[in-house]
Amino acid sequence: MSRSADFSDLRTRILSAVALVFIGLSLVWVGGDAFGVLLVIASGLMGWETSRMHSNAPLINYVFGLVLAALVLSVMFLPMTWSIVLAVIALGAVFLGHQRPLVVLLAAVAIALCCVTLEILRSQYGLGWTLWLLVVVVASDVGGYFAGKLIGGPKILPRISPKKTWSGTLGGWVLAALVGYGAVLLGMGGFGIVFLSVLVAIAAQIGDLLESAMKRRAGIKDSSNLIPGHGGLWDRFDGTVGAACALGLVLALGGAGAVGLA
Repeated sequence: MSRSADFSDLRTRILSAVALVFIGLSLVWVGGDAFGVLLVIASGLMGWETSRMHSNAPLINYVFGLVLAALVLSVMFLPMTWSIVLAVIALGAVFLGHQRPLVVLLAAVAIALCCVTLEILRSQYGLGWTLWLLVVVVASDVGGYFAGKLIGGPKILPRISPKKTWSGTLGGWVLAALVGYGAVLLGMGGFGIVFLSVLVAIAAQIGDLLESAMKRRAGIKDSSNLIPGHGGLWDRFDGTVGAACALGLVLALGGAGAVGLA
């Protein structure tokens, strides 16, 4: 075990997390347009964070965030024609003054796919499955945080994310599996949900590592300072992006029935 666990940032993290949970869960519970608006706003802010990691021009950063938010809005609520037009505009914005346009493009696709998947999950599959996904991501993060702090040990990818340990990774998987087992007890499906929960946790951790790599390439510690104790939206929701993208691909490939979504 490590000599001493540093929990100096825990109070700030908890207070910020409580505020995020209250706002987020309230709108998830309400669903409909309210939840959709939350996703649109989140996509715009994450687009802004992505842009400012790869461009020093504030105007470009704001424009990119607005364009990405408009694209997500169009996919959710407007006819397909609007989505095509805005996708072309967004593609042009990617190459407008960004130092690594391919990275910006992939990040924008991930943000959009995440938001659209969450909207589909809430509107078509219901509150229970939406909460399951979010709780699994939180469990992966919390399990990783405490296991990593208390146990420590070898790092996974020290060049990309110096704080990530194998103990934290396994701790996240274990807690995610417990959440999946809880879903089984609640009657959401069979034991396949346990394995699906672990797979979603793995995708969440991959999203975390990819965001860390993006920040390291950009030479910054946090994507922004929007959330005290957590950094920016990317820092807090990178796991959600990874998990939702993985689940979105499963849904797009027609695998909803295979994983128990109904």
